Amino acid sequence: MDIELLVNNNKSRSQTIPLKNGIQVMSFFYVYILASKRNGTLCTGVTGNLPRRVYDHKNDFVPGFTKRYAVHTLVYYEACEDRESAIRREKQIKEWKRKWKLKLIEKDNPEWKDLYNEIIG
Repeated sequence: MDIELLVNNNKSRSQTIPLKNGIQVMSFFYVYILASKRNGTLCTGVTGNLPRRVYDHKNDFVPGFTKRYAVHTLVYYEACEDRESAIRREKQIKEWKRKWKLKLIEKDNPEWKDLYNEIIG
């Protein structure tokens, strides 16, 4: 049975978080960066389902830029508490100089490893 818990998120409005069998299910939005290769083409995006979105990119189910330039490697991601903050962060990163994006990636992922397996468990 699904239940809902009303939580105040300190933004003058409340957020409903679903409970599954009495266990709170956290819902986040993610900002991510994909790369074609180390220091290659980068793509920044936002999603509410990171494993599914990366899977779609890896399998070229997403037409356009990532498919055209083979941008399939998840090199960076971060969780945001809601859609609006994730979109703001995505726009901020997209405005950055390339050098800043590379520093962001290399701070936590200096080897440019594909983080996909980390997010799928």
